[in-house]
Amino acid sequence: MILGAQLYTVRSYLQTEKDIRRTLQKIAEMGYTSIQVSAMGPIAPRTLREICDSLSLSIALTHTNPDRILNETDQVIEEHDILGCDYIGIGGMPEKYRSREWYGYFAEDYREAAGRIAKAGKRFMYHNHHFEFEKFDGKRLIERICEDFAPEELGITLDTYWVQAAGADVCEWIGKLAGRLDCVHLKDMAVRGTEQLMAPVMEGNMNFPAIMKALENAGAKYLLVEQDVCQTSPFDCLETSYRNLSALGYR
Repeated sequence: MILGAQLYTVRSYLQTEKDIRRTLQKIAEMGYTSIQVSAMGPIAPRTLREICDSLSLSIALTHTNPDRILNETDQVIEEHDILGCDYIGIGGMPEKYRSREWYGYFAEDYREAAGRIAKAGKRFMYHNHHFEFEKFDGKRLIERICEDFAPEELGITLDTYWVQAAGADVCEWIGKLAGRLDCVHLKDMAVRGTEQLMAPVMEGNMNFPAIMKALENAGAKYLLVEQDVCQTSPFDCLETSYRNLSALGYR
């Protein structure tokens, strides 16, 4: 399993080409060898690939605008070929599909694009939050998603924090989703009083030794550290997570 940095963590420092170069340099110096492209300002795919190659960073996954995946599928695939990236992701289900009345149209709308992505040798990846664990008519939304797409059509970028926030068992769901978990998001949960806080990996209360073992058993490939909200510098948070995971033997 390869440790990577989810760039959404440092999104404020990615809005110009100059800052992208500076930020990726810092991430490479921490020891990360892979990244996820997310919330980045405008930059040509070839330029981004050249920067990453110069720093020995591979691009594991992107979060791509859902409308582009639907309406510019071939162009999106071509861009990912340039990036050397096999995983084309969305950061969550567009809001209109998140109800009992409209969910059925999600698979109907995205299946063709997912199939074209798979035919190109890549994989469409869905990132969960906690709302996917709500039950509609006795079935969780995440279960419906997996029923509606074959594994080759759709992988799950499982987010450890959001599974925990939903009140679900992280290790159980890693097992349930084995075969779809090429990419995962790692972040911990701490508390301050009654408030739940996102925390660097192994700085909160989640059982990360067990989670990492479950991910190994499930065949995960990329472990992407993410922290949407940081209590200190987002660079410090990424470095702390890397240091803690390195101490467990992951690189």
